[in-house]
Amino acid sequence: MTTEHLTPPHGGELCNLIVDEDRAEQLKAESGDFPSVTLNLRQICDLELLMNGGFSPLRGFMGQAAYESVISDLHLPDGHLWSIPITLDVPGDMASSLGEGQRLALRDSEGFMLAVLRVEDIWQPDKLREAQQVYGTTSTGHPGVRYLLEQTHDTYVGGSLEGIQLPIQLDFETLRDTPEDMRNLFARMGWQNVVGFHTCKPMHRLHRAITLQAAKEAQANILLHPSVGMTKPGDLHYYARVHCYQAIRRHYPHNMAMLSLLPSAVRMAGPREVLLNAIMRQNYGCSHMIVGPGHASPPRVADDAPRYYPPYAAQEMMEKYQGELAIRMVPIRRVQYSAEDERYLPEEQFEAQGKVPQKFTDRDLVQHLEHGLDVPHWYSYPEVIDELRRVYPPRSKKGITLFFTGLSGSGKSTLAKILYAKFIEEGGRPVTLLDGDVVRLNLSSELGFSKEHRNINVRRIGFVASEITKNGGIAICAPIAPYRAMRREVRDLIERHGAFIEIHVATSLEECEKRDRKGLYEKARKGIIPDFTGISDPYDLPEHPEIRVDTTGKSPMQAAQEIMLYLLREGYLNTDDVISSGTP
Repeated sequence: MTTEHLTPPHGGELCNLIVDEDRAEQLKAESGDFPSVTLNLRQICDLELLMNGGFSPLRGFMGQAAYESVISDLHLPDGHLWSIPITLDVPGDMASSLGEGQRLALRDSEGFMLAVLRVEDIWQPDKLREAQQVYGTTSTGHPGVRYLLEQTHDTYVGGSLEGIQLPIQLDFETLRDTPEDMRNLFARMGWQNVVGFHTCKPMHRLHRAITLQAAKEAQANILLHPSVGMTKPGDLHYYARVHCYQAIRRHYPHNMAMLSLLPSAVRMAGPREVLLNAIMRQNYGCSHMIVGPGHASPPRVADDAPRYYPPYAAQEMMEKYQGELAIRMVPIRRVQYSAEDERYLPEEQFEAQGKVPQKFTDRDLVQHLEHGLDVPHWYSYPEVIDELRRVYPPRSKKGITLFFTGLSGSGKSTLAKILYAKFIEEGGRPVTLLDGDVVRLNLSSELGFSKEHRNINVRRIGFVASEITKNGGIAICAPIAPYRAMRREVRDLIERHGAFIEIHVATSLEECEKRDRKGLYEKARKGIIPDFTGISDPYDLPEHPEIRVDTTGKSPMQAAQEIMLYLLREGYLNTDDVISSGTP
């Protein structure tokens, strides 16, 4: 069976980096002497695409020359188009022990060796420059920049790879195809032109209409190719998304579309990322790729939130470099639903024809699901909505984390205990109190108060809270949590599973010192207690907490009532079964 009629891979050949069985056994036998690094989720996604050929023509993690060439010129040193650096960051202490030519074992979280990297380069990048070049901004409000600046190590290691095995996937095995698998499948199906659709969101009627229109224009079949690796904060968990994709797949004509999962880590780099997505789809055998107006852009959490890339910037980037790619772009303009025509129409037609569009956004969808409201029939399919309702139950039934933060003595623990008692009294959902002092005693007793140890402590609290939230419970957390970056990390972790409500207890330092019965502030000012938040260690004020409460001049019950009223207003308290007593 030949695949020569399909679009050629980027660079001319698929770079399958998996070694044969004999070589794999040899590397395993020798690996006892190799230093090893445990990869995080993004690194595992990148490694899988390197090994299976999805990142052809790359043959390993980039060295410094390739890295500099890509961020400065969007090309590899050999001249091939490449838009985003694919790098391996490692802890500084490990980097200092490595040398050129040394072999490094790359392992997953279970300790399985996935590949061996032969070290060719070790360097410390200018990450602010990388952020500006790749993302167009150094603002940590951009999720990709935030990950780069706050979650990656300061040292990169580059070198060639020998793959032992692809990462172990325990779910949706029949939907996980390598580029070679995909090309062979296209050949068996008799497909020649294939239009790829990249998404990390659930698909609805609009997406079906877009993909079918693109297929008509390109005279192609359709590959629904959603990213199920590391997606952006707030994205629906991929299990639910895959169920949605499977549901909508049944609404395509027979043999018109197929579904396969892409193990990619999204960067949200807008114009640059569209080129990387195009290269991957080309390697998977696609002849065309759909590119929407805001392809790979960070989501806007509010109408007044910054827009990092202009509309259609991704399409303009594809047009600029189209001559260096074998895959063709199918551009999509903004469309709206016309109730009069009972179909989606290009946005510009509405004003020209005096029509009024029906508007319903992703945010509207989540709001409707969380408040138990009906979703317009024209927006999606019943099977998709049913699946989403399981993921987005009404707020009064979903898991939530109440995350208190504030200075020592601000009143966090007292408020947390009051809310704990009120939720226990109400009943319904299981409630867990993770008070700062209690956690320190039972979960983090070995830790001190350095920045590193504070972050470890808060990260542990966040993990426990995320498990409680995932299972529909209420987690009430009351650490000091002085660092903004760590609070964001915990938010990102928990919002994958439920609601995260940050409560800033904004009691002033002066008031907290007045309340200090243990004399801790006095000792801190005398230097007896080092690294004391608010005195010798900073407290990063929350910028946009869901609730901000100052306990100065208020009783604890008054302050707690402010929080309960917020939860009531936002639908987090169950009022469905409340019966009025009739008492005025």
